[in-house]
Amino acid sequence: MPEGDTLARIAVALRPYLAGRVVTAARARLPGPQVSRVIGQKIDAVDAAGKNLLIKFDGGLELRTHLGLHGSWHRYRPGETWRRPPSRAALVLEVPGAVAVCFDAPVVELFERRAEVVHPTISMLGPDLLDAKYDQAEAIRRLRDKSKETTAIGEAILDQRVVAGVGNVYKSEVLFMEKVDPFAPVKSLDDETLERILTTAREQLQANARSDAPAGRSTTVDLKTGKKLAPSRLWVYDRAGRPCHRCGALITSDSQGTELPRVTYWCPSVECQASAAEKAAAANGGRKKAGAGSKRRASKPEGSAA
Repeated sequence: MPEGDTLARIAVALRPYLAGRVVTAARARLPGPQVSRVIGQKIDAVDAAGKNLLIKFDGGLELRTHLGLHGSWHRYRPGETWRRPPSRAALVLEVPGAVAVCFDAPVVELFERRAEVVHPTISMLGPDLLDAKYDQAEAIRRLRDKSKETTAIGEAILDQRVVAGVGNVYKSEVLFMEKVDPFAPVKSLDDETLERILTTAREQLQANARSDAPAGRSTTVDLKTGKKLAPSRLWVYDRAGRPCHRCGALITSDSQGTELPRVTYWCPSVECQASAAEKAAAANGGRKKAGAGSKRRASKPEGSAA
């Protein structure tokens, strides 16, 4: 699923071709949004909010798209052949000199901009990690909410109502980078650890959201020196059964969550992301590494807003 950095790059890519231009044609595949209402209106802004793309019009309307697992935005010149079948177009916006097409998106929604404050998704978003006004103290406060005490940290940071922008790739990557067990309940982690997790997540999202960032997300580059720290682009995500770049133990994976199960990848060694109990056992002379095939089931999730 596209994460916050992907949506930020989409907004940057579309903005020069849409912002300030008047819509000459508009259509949507999904029933419900009467997108023809934006024809004749000027596009005021193209913004990303977490995993949502928001297109705002001078007439007071706003279009929200969520790309889900397979959605994408394309831009074409008028008359140019599309790279995907027209039947897969969920939304088409035409302006002078450009055609913007959103393919395969499960969510295309038109509403009044003034309704943002009560919108069931937008109004509930937590602090956006890519927002210039991002409030980390508020993100920590939401993580510390009593409803999240027993939630596994790997689930909690995916909840867009807690902090917006993190998806499944960054969840696994950031927790590995900070040596945090993804199945540890939030209440077991101190504020310093939560601060490190969110700070690293923001730094990685910012680095990959830059328009000059290489194609394909990467987390294995030192953001200060630019030096490559590992031979692959990612530390653990989608690397189950392969050696950890840090300690050599085999990366493992397991489904995490029950409402919307997602695969979590982590290194189970004591040097990396072993649970607190496993680390204590090792310190007392027990096994040094957790078994590569060990599984840790997560607590029941509190739900998440996309």
